[in-house]
Amino acid sequence: MTRAISAEQASVDEELLRLLAQQGRRMPYPVGFSAAVIAIMAWQGTQHWLAMLWLALVVGVLALRWWGLGKLAVWRHLSLRRRLRAATGLSLLNGLVFSASLMFVPYFDDYQRMVQTMLLLGLCAGSVATTAGSAPVLLSFLLPVSLSNSLAWLGWHAGGRESTWLEVALGALILGFAWILASLGRDAYRVFVESVLIRQQQTQTNQQLRLALQKAEQAMEAKTRFLASASHDLRQPMHTLSLLGSALVRRPLDPESAEIGRHMNLALQSLASQMDGLLDISKLDAQVVPVANQVFCLSSWLRRICLEMQATAQGKGLSLMFECPDSVFVESDPLLLERVMRNLIDNAIKYTERGGVRVVVSPEFGDDDEDGDDEPMWTIRVIDTGRGIAPAEQARIFEEFYQIGNAERDRAKGLGLGLSIVSRMVDLLDLPLQLQSELGQGSTFSLSIAGAPASAAPVGDGAAASAAAQPRLPRLHVLVLDDEAPVREAMRALLSSHGCEVTTTGSTREALLKCMMRRPDIVLTDFRLRDGDDGISALHTLRNALPGLPAVLITGDTAPERLREAHAAGLVLLHKPVLEEQLIAAIHQALVEAGGISPISRVLAGTA
Repeated sequence: MTRAISAEQASVDEELLRLLAQQGRRMPYPVGFSAAVIAIMAWQGTQHWLAMLWLALVVGVLALRWWGLGKLAVWRHLSLRRRLRAATGLSLLNGLVFSASLMFVPYFDDYQRMVQTMLLLGLCAGSVATTAGSAPVLLSFLLPVSLSNSLAWLGWHAGGRESTWLEVALGALILGFAWILASLGRDAYRVFVESVLIRQQQTQTNQQLRLALQKAEQAMEAKTRFLASASHDLRQPMHTLSLLGSALVRRPLDPESAEIGRHMNLALQSLASQMDGLLDISKLDAQVVPVANQVFCLSSWLRRICLEMQATAQGKGLSLMFECPDSVFVESDPLLLERVMRNLIDNAIKYTERGGVRVVVSPEFGDDDEDGDDEPMWTIRVIDTGRGIAPAEQARIFEEFYQIGNAERDRAKGLGLGLSIVSRMVDLLDLPLQLQSELGQGSTFSLSIAGAPASAAPVGDGAAASAAAQPRLPRLHVLVLDDEAPVREAMRALLSSHGCEVTTTGSTREALLKCMMRRPDIVLTDFRLRDGDDGISALHTLRNALPGLPAVLITGDTAPERLREAHAAGLVLLHKPVLEEQLIAAIHQALVEAGGISPISRVLAGTA
C-alpha cells in the first residue's frame, strides 16, 4: 500500500515540477513589469544606484528561476526530493528579493506605498495559481513578502512616528489576506492532486482498454484460424468420401446396396451443408462476398422458397403459410437474400413444436409515400408459434455457435450458425432486421426492403434457363493435382465414371512434366500442396507453359486471407467436400470462361 501511495505522490510531484517549469517561463514578464514600477518609484525618492541594483537583482532571480525550474523538470539523475527542495529554494529567493523592495518605504509617499502594497499583494495572489497551491513552494514566497509588507505598515515610518489606526488595520488585513491565500492554496493543491491522479487513472484505463482490445482481436484471429484449420482438416476426409460415394452410386448395385449408398450420400450432403455454414462465416469475415442488386418479383420468389421448405415443416407436423400481395417487386441481391430467408424460416421451423410458421409481406408507407407516387417499403415477417426467446438471450442468438435449448448439441438442430450468417448478410445488404419475441408467445423476425417498379425487372430468368440447359460433362482429359493419394484416387473414380481420362499428380513439377507431354483439357488442383507450394502458384506455372489452360481450384481452407487470395486470382473456386453436381458445374464454368479450348465447343453444343 505504501509503495502505491509513493508512486502516486511521485507522479504528482513530477507533474508539479512540470507546472513550475511552465510558469517559470511565463511569469517573468508580469513579475518583471511589477518590479519595474516599484523601481521607477524608488528612483524618484532615493539614490538611483540602489533602485537599479534592486531591479537588476530581481531580473537575475527571475532568469535563474526560468533556467533552474526548466532543468529541474528534466533532471532525472537527481532525486525527486532534492529537485522539490531546489524549487522551494528558488521560490524563497524570489520572495526575499521582493521583500527587499520594502526598504524603499521611507522614501515613498502614501500613494506610492499603496501602489507598492497592491503590487506585492497581487504577486502573492498570483503565486497560488503558479505553484498549484503546493505548501512548501507557495509559503516560501508568500510568508516573507506578506510578513515584511505587514510589518512595514505596522512600524516602519519616517521620523519614528507611531502607526495610525488605519496603518495598523492595513497591516492586519495583509496578514489576514495571506492566511486566506494559504487556505486557497490548500484547496488548489487538493484539486491539482485529484486531477493528476484522475489523468493517471485514465491513462491506465486507456492502456487496459487497448490491451483488452488487443486480446479480443487476438482471440478473434485465433478463432478464425481454428475454424479454418478445423474446417480444412474435417473437409479433407469428407471430400474423399463424397467423391467415392458419388462414384459408388454410379456403378451397378443391387437395390439394397444402392439404398445404402443413397443414404450415405444424403448424410454426407447434410454434413457438407453444416460445414458450408463455417465457410459462409469465413467468406463474410473476409469480405469477399459480392453484392449484385437487381429488381425481382418478391411474391413469386418468396412463394418458391416457401414451397421448397413446405416438406420440412410438414415433417414436424407444422403449417407453413405464405401471405404476399401479387406482383410485388423489390431491389436487392436475390441469392444472398434467399440465404437470409431460408435461414430465418428454417430457424423458425426448428424451434417451433406446435402450430406453424407464417411468412407475411406487407407494405409500409412513409409520410412522403401516402400519395402513391413512390414505391413503398416492404416488410417481410417470419412469424412462428414457438417457445419464444427471453430478453436476455435475444442479443446472443446472433453469436456463432450459440443455441437455446440445445445443451446436448443435437446435430439435427444445426451448429448455431444460421442467425449469425443472417446478421452478417443483412449488414452486407444494408437491410434492417428486427426481432420481437416473448417466452411462450413465439418470435417474429422482420426485414425491411425497398420496393421497386416492375418495369425495372429484367426479362426472364437467365440463370434458371442456363442451369436447365446445362450440358452433360464431355469426355475430357483431366489433370488432378493433389498431394493426398486418397483424394486423387477418389477423383479418378468419379471422373472416370463420367467417361473422362484422368491423370493424377502430387506436385507442381510433376504436373508440369505431364502437361508438356500431353496438354490436359482442364486442371483440378488443391489449394494446399506440400513443401510450401499452393494451387494458385501451381496454376501460374502451368499457365505460363500452356496459356489459357482451364482450371478449377479446390480447397478446404476457409481462412479469410486465403479466400481473398483465391478471389483475387479470379479462379473458379470449390470448397471441400465437393458434391458431384458442384464439380460438374464448376468444370463447365471453367471451360466456358477459358474459351477457345477444343472441348468447349462440344460442351456448348451439347454433342459431347
